[in-house]
Formats: sequence, structure tokens, C-alpha cells
Amino acid sequence: MSGYGGRRGQAERDAMTVEIGYALVSAAFAAAVLFGAVAGPALLFDLPYTLELLLVRTGLVLAPVLFVARVISVLVRFRDGRSQPSQPGRTNPDS
Repeated sequence: MSGYGGRRGQAERDAMTVEIGYALVSAAFAAAVLFGAVAGPALLFDLPYTLELLLVRTGLVLAPVLFVARVISVLVRFRDGRSQPSQPGRTNPDS
């Protein structure tokens, strides 16, 4: 946005779309890896029923939590990264 209350340009909308897509895809991948790491042994090996149930349910609880945390962290980092200095070359607010 060029100023407060201004309209977003096409480049900013495209960047936001790409960042949302990246957040969703990377979060889905991370959640799938976590689920596979936690519940995988229960699905691959013949473990006691209680342990299988515990591992699968733990995976089913942790995977969505990781998904949401990853999406939020990527989008917050994207939003914070947009604040650029008003004058190129100056990174310190006091300069």
C-alpha cells in the first residue's frame, strides 16, 4: 500500500497470494511429516493396541496444531517484513 487507507497494487496482491500459498503448502508438509513421525511406527509395526492408539491420537492432535502454528508464523513474518525504511539505504530509525 502506498499509504494509510490506500489501495493495494497488483504486485502487493500477488505477493500476498504467493505468501498465503506458501504458508498453506509448507504447513501441510510439516504437519504430514510430524504425523508420519509420531503415528508412523504405530501404522508400520505390530505394537500393543494401547500404544498404537496413543501414537495415532497424539499425531492427530499435534499435526493440526503444527499446521496452524506454521501458517500463523509465516504470515506474521510476511507482514512484519513489509515494513521498509522510508528512505532507501537507511535502516536505523535515528539516522
